[in-house]
Amino acid sequence: MNADTATLEQRKPRTDMRTRDLVNQAVASVPSLGLQRAAEFLAAMNVPAEIAVRTLVYPHRRRNA
Repeated sequence: MNADTATLEQRKPRTDMRTRDLVNQAVASVPSLGLQRAAEFLAAMNVPAEIAVRTLVYPHRRRNA
């Protein structure tokens, strides 16, 4: 199963609100700063690479809430 086929019931509930907020900041900055700078920001803030790639490169895989 991957994020494309997982239903809401199958996904784990989000528990790390700090990472959520950092990802939201990075995604919001992509239009003005670019993908590279957003990725650098997430790396500097110790967001796991798997999460950074999934959220920046594959936005349709992001959680809604």
